Amino acid sequence: MNDKPAFLTIQPKVLYFGTPIALITSTDQDGKPNIGPISSVWALGYNLILGLGCDGKTYQNILENKECVVNLPSPDLYKNIEKIAGLTGMNPVPENKKDKYLYEEDKFSAGNFQSMPAEIVTPPAIANCPLQLECVLQNHYIVESAGDSTPLIASLHLRVVNVRVHENLVINQNYIDPAAWSPLIYNFRHYYALGKKMGKNFRAEV
Repeated sequence: MNDKPAFLTIQPKVLYFGTPIALITSTDQDGKPNIGPISSVWALGYNLILGLGCDGKTYQNILENKECVVNLPSPDLYKNIEKIAGLTGMNPVPENKKDKYLYEEDKFSAGNFQSMPAEIVTPPAIANCPLQLECVLQNHYIVESAGDSTPLIASLHLRVVNVRVHENLVINQNYIDPAAWSPLIYNFRHYYALGKKMGKNFRAEV
């Protein structure tokens, strides 16, 4: 009897198969801050790649001012994030978002997030988030466009210029303790924390 599961060919609407959530703080040309929750972020060394919709305030702000803070929330913040998930800093709200999103100028208050100054870049950081990566824009690329060539999705290359971490997550001065830190994971549009430790990679130094 074959006990191996059968494979099915499907076409899921999303491919968020378990990625960390990041809260991107940015400012517009008038200095007004914005928070953009995203789940498309990837790191290589001190370089970050973000995937953003081109009709969002976060994308607009980063292109205009070339700076942002990538704040990494812990799992207990999922309710705060959900409070701003259906809000946008774009006014008026883009046509394709009007059925699900509402305009909100102050997402810090709406999500009960505490603002704190960054050390190097202009946008504020989120004090509730235990990891804060201050970044400058290096480049951006249009990944997908509509039939009329309107940009839909972009990939942004950021350079991390400063890292701040809650002191209770740091071991051996410059390492983040994986036993103390757990990212908030976006798993097919559901919020998850990490499960039990399974092991470590041969390159792990702590």
